[in-house]
Amino acid sequence: MDIKIQKAARKAPIADAVYLFNAINDLKDAKLSKDELGFVRKELKLKRKVVRINRYKQNLVLVQVRHDGAKDTQHEALRKQGNEALAVFNKARSARVVVYSSETKEITLAFVEGMLLGDYQFLKYIKEADEKENSVEEISVWSKNVSGSDIETLSIITEAVYNARDFVNEPLSSLNAVKFAEEVKKLGAACHAKVEVFNKKKIESLRMGGLLAVNRGSIDPPTFTIIEWKPLNPVNKKPYIFVGKGVMYDTGGLSLKPSNFMDTMKCDMSGGAAVAGALYAVAKAELPVHVIGMIPATDNRPDGNAYVPGDIVTMLDGSTVEVLNTDAEGRMILADALAYAKNYDPELVIDIATLTGAAVRAIGTNAMVGMKVKSEKQFEELQKAANKVHERIVEFPMWDEYKETLKSPIADLKNIGGAEAGAITAGKFLEHFTDYPYIHLDIAGPAFLSKRDSYRTEGGTGVGVRLFFEFIRSKAGI
Repeated sequence: MDIKIQKAARKAPIADAVYLFNAINDLKDAKLSKDELGFVRKELKLKRKVVRINRYKQNLVLVQVRHDGAKDTQHEALRKQGNEALAVFNKARSARVVVYSSETKEITLAFVEGMLLGDYQFLKYIKEADEKENSVEEISVWSKNVSGSDIETLSIITEAVYNARDFVNEPLSSLNAVKFAEEVKKLGAACHAKVEVFNKKKIESLRMGGLLAVNRGSIDPPTFTIIEWKPLNPVNKKPYIFVGKGVMYDTGGLSLKPSNFMDTMKCDMSGGAAVAGALYAVAKAELPVHVIGMIPATDNRPDGNAYVPGDIVTMLDGSTVEVLNTDAEGRMILADALAYAKNYDPELVIDIATLTGAAVRAIGTNAMVGMKVKSEKQFEELQKAANKVHERIVEFPMWDEYKETLKSPIADLKNIGGAEAGAITAGKFLEHFTDYPYIHLDIAGPAFLSKRDSYRTEGGTGVGVRLFFEFIRSKAGI
């Protein structure tokens, strides 16, 4: 992460600064002139909540904080205002910014979080990257309500999101399944989490038929990565498990996608990136919760030995699957991981995947699809965490009627259902491989954006990292 955040040790009267305020009288410390106060009042009458004042040696951004409405909505508005404020300073080529706030810890942190998340850039492959880099290098927070520990946690979360975004934005040419596993091992070393990578020989010995089938068209071997954070005296007796889809690139296999549907398919491992980022954050913050992440990874290509429609695949748990569409590959590799999770007798398993176009068509890019099995209370808690970080979940049903379209005359089940309810039948397929409390998240909509949406930058968004961290933090009672 290029930008540094810290708690301000002292006031800096001539530094570029942000002042969070509710009423004009809260701006005494900004020492505004009569003309400046008049300008601020005029802007506020025009319903502008972010006001810039350009002094000769100082840039000020004044942000009005409203205290009405739901807290989650208010905090999301503050994140967007933080992103807007940071854009002002980057345009002015400011290097250091001080945020002054007498507001609550939650309000201040939401604003600063928007600044940090909005500052992300992926410039690795741009020749003249230095000229395009954002200028802000350091943000200091002056607030009696925000501790150094709060700042450190926010820095960890931001770094984790940046890592996930980097993974998603990398092309397959530099991040295949093997390289991804290596990078996750580096993250594990940095946060003192245990990382084990199963190579192809190990995957074959386990008979992970779904992962091996999808991999048959690739010249690169598959991997199955397990990240474990098990602190001393965790609050949970049984682990929480996150499973992330790691399709490094998806051509659709022999059920080839049209070219314009293939353009962004480097993002098909966004679930795996989210799991890696979340485990990094949980371990780095030393949350007292036992958490395991699993990432089955491969690319899906139409090579001469690729699996084909009509194949029967025997999965890790012994179930047989009739393949009718090789582009329904994510559920094939996730199914093996979900079956493997049974070995841990988990408290709860949540998978996260860019799984279906049906999810995007149903709810767009502003939320993810969620489905639950034997996890009513856990799903409510996950929804609460989702609303808090504004990575919202729209619940779809898991009714048994949807299993009917997955019945096969020659195997235990098919890998696709009918033309309708594709996001739901995908979840029902995955449910077949579970026997524990389970939640399925389809992030096909919000995982990768074609254009910037405030602090959600263009490309990989890192969706899921903040959600999982907040969920686990709630389990720790923090």
